[in-house]
Amino acid sequence: MRLVLFDCDGTLVDSAGLIHEVMARTFVAYDLPRPDISETKSIIGLTLDIAIARMMRQAHVDDRAIAMTAYYKSIYADVRAEAGFQEPLFAGISDVMSTLSARDDLVLGAVTGKSRRGLDVISQTHGFTPIFAVSRTADDCPSKPHPAMVTECCAEANIAATRTIVIGDAIYDMQMAKSAGATAIGVAWGYASVPELVAAGADSIARTPSDLIKVLETSHG
Repeated sequence: MRLVLFDCDGTLVDSAGLIHEVMARTFVAYDLPRPDISETKSIIGLTLDIAIARMMRQAHVDDRAIAMTAYYKSIYADVRAEAGFQEPLFAGISDVMSTLSARDDLVLGAVTGKSRRGLDVISQTHGFTPIFAVSRTADDCPSKPHPAMVTECCAEANIAATRTIVIGDAIYDMQMAKSAGATAIGVAWGYASVPELVAAGADSIARTPSDLIKVLETSHG
């Protein structure tokens, strides 16, 4: 039995537009320059307060970052409800998840910088609730690349990290996987470049969602 843990933003769903718009409105509300979308993409995957502090070029989360985090959360649902700011699945992901969830040699789960509420919304919207047997969010564990999200999922599923595969689009996902002793698979359709994923420790790269099935067959996890 193997455990396959999926990142959410940039791996399963294309949420950059929504995250950036909420982040931009938050910065403007606090009289800070509206960030470029490339800045927002660079922090997707981190826990929100750490992400905001990093975008402000701060080494630590201070009171302003905490206040901005609360403001971001307070407007997120309203922005998501606006036209054009939903979180669609990347093309091909639905078929891949259906295929993998039907296999009896895999346990699927999620490891995400989203809140538990955010993951629940994605899971309910796209039918992942019965698919994810285990999951950890920003509400449960330290921010990526800390290995806790992976190690706690492994413990809950009773599957060793050496039999676990982490699939993600961010350097933080790759670093988290390697720190936990798991196999790291980077995806090329997300928000980090392939060279960045390789430099962060990716064992394999899936160029398209359908490649994930082939990559899983050849991975060492």
